[in-house]
Amino acid sequence: MQADQSRPIYVIGHKNPDTDAICSAIGYADLKRRLTGGDYRAVRCGHLNDETKFVLSKFGVKAPDYVKDIRTQVMDMDIKRLPGASPLMSLKKAWKVMQDAEVVTLCITEGKTLKGLITLGDIVESYMDTDDAGILALSKTPYSNIVETLEGTLVAGEEEGVVERGKVVVSQIGAAGVSNGDIVILPDGTEDAAECLAAGASCLITCSGTRPDDEVRNAASDKGVRIIVTKYDAFSVSRLVDQAIPVVHFMKSQDLVTFKMTDYVDDVRPVMASAHHRYFPVLDEKGEYVGMISRRNLLGAKKKQVILMDHNEKNQAVTGIDSASILEIIDHHRLSAVETISPVFFRNQPLGSASTIVYLMYKEAHVEVKPEIAGLLCAAILSDTLIYKSPTCTDTDIQCGNELARIAGILQDEFAREMFKAGSDFEHKAGEELLKRDFKKFTIEGYSVGISQVNAMMKEETEIAEAKAKESIKAFLAKEKLDMAFFMVTLIPSESSVVVWAGEGAKEVVKSGFQADISDGDERVFLSGIVSRKQQFLPAVVEGISVLSQG
Repeated sequence: MQADQSRPIYVIGHKNPDTDAICSAIGYADLKRRLTGGDYRAVRCGHLNDETKFVLSKFGVKAPDYVKDIRTQVMDMDIKRLPGASPLMSLKKAWKVMQDAEVVTLCITEGKTLKGLITLGDIVESYMDTDDAGILALSKTPYSNIVETLEGTLVAGEEEGVVERGKVVVSQIGAAGVSNGDIVILPDGTEDAAECLAAGASCLITCSGTRPDDEVRNAASDKGVRIIVTKYDAFSVSRLVDQAIPVVHFMKSQDLVTFKMTDYVDDVRPVMASAHHRYFPVLDEKGEYVGMISRRNLLGAKKKQVILMDHNEKNQAVTGIDSASILEIIDHHRLSAVETISPVFFRNQPLGSASTIVYLMYKEAHVEVKPEIAGLLCAAILSDTLIYKSPTCTDTDIQCGNELARIAGILQDEFAREMFKAGSDFEHKAGEELLKRDFKKFTIEGYSVGISQVNAMMKEETEIAEAKAKESIKAFLAKEKLDMAFFMVTLIPSESSVVVWAGEGAKEVVKSGFQADISDGDERVFLSGIVSRKQQFLPAVVEGISVLSQG
């Protein structure tokens, strides 16, 4: 599937990410940016464990942003980036803006704050309902709006200010009917201007391009009266002048239906369907106006582009993966691939770490690895291969780890001890937190199986982790809706693990899969030489479940 380089492409590891999932995503996003110039972003769909936090801090690399759900959001839609209109904009100008933008709704803003919205229907309704000669004063219409609406020229007085009082009057004979503060339309030149000024008019509108003489203009200026010259005749002026009313007078400002950039399209769709209007304002995370969307935009919403790192199973992937466009999968685990609509680039190699694959891709592309990226990738290889002691470790992992250590300028044994020590402070962690630290869910012959693993450098640490897991694993089983849950505490120096379990049939699976001697009352088992979840523990569980299913 071809990537759209103009949009973000998210590089993301599995849920409950370990160091390899985080570091391989950061490394691969860096490689892709340098090769293509595209907006590749390393993100995570779970919380960082202490080991990974140590690694990121050690090499001065910012933690990837947290993405809870990868479903399509409002930000992925084609948002109409129409600037907000001022509350003082005239109805006539608002109509023109809508026509030019081919929309039927205009958002009214002060700065970036949404104040309301007005529709084409609201404007039409205002024309039909406006029969009050004093509406300009009631709506505090700016004189600048009147000048603009009549396409006029102000020849006396100041354009600033608003209509404070009075009504609109068409002069008939002298100043008949003119009261203090009125706006007077002069249809026949300016012969009645002096009388209207004397009667207290606040504004004179001369029609058909008639320009008053200096005497009239000076008299008006002395009284602070505005004179507007327009090309329109009196009939047209009397029809147009009410279109100068500011939109704030007719806009809707209560119970506005708005959406945020981060809202999910699945949640937006039913709200739109139940609303009567066509366009909806969009706000950013600060609550500031961004633009508008319509029902039509739902059809063009673009799925998020995703590259999966260090996993290929749907139940380990970020929430909403079915709604995303998967572009690539880079992994070193068993195949149980998520379903894709189109063919994707899929690189799966039997190596000890996904970060090894990423480094190989740097070398293949002849791209120099930055020291901080080299440090992350080396740390991930050391973590996933248990300092090259795991049976998943290959000569390629060791060679890549040695090369990366030289680039990063670290001593691997010393660094690894510090890294694992940072990740094995179990005393201050709750049992559920330990169970979720490096937790993966698998579906095996219809059973939902969860396998968690933590590593330790000292036996005392394994004992603490085991005790806390025993207290929490049954509740964890129920919360995660698992049929079976297994917790591995791996002691790296002795290359062994203690396993705690929960769930009907879990003990039988361990007993059968490992040919282990487990008494009826036992709730744990010690497994010498078992350190790899992927290559040792999971295959034995699969075998044990197969025996259980047959029996």
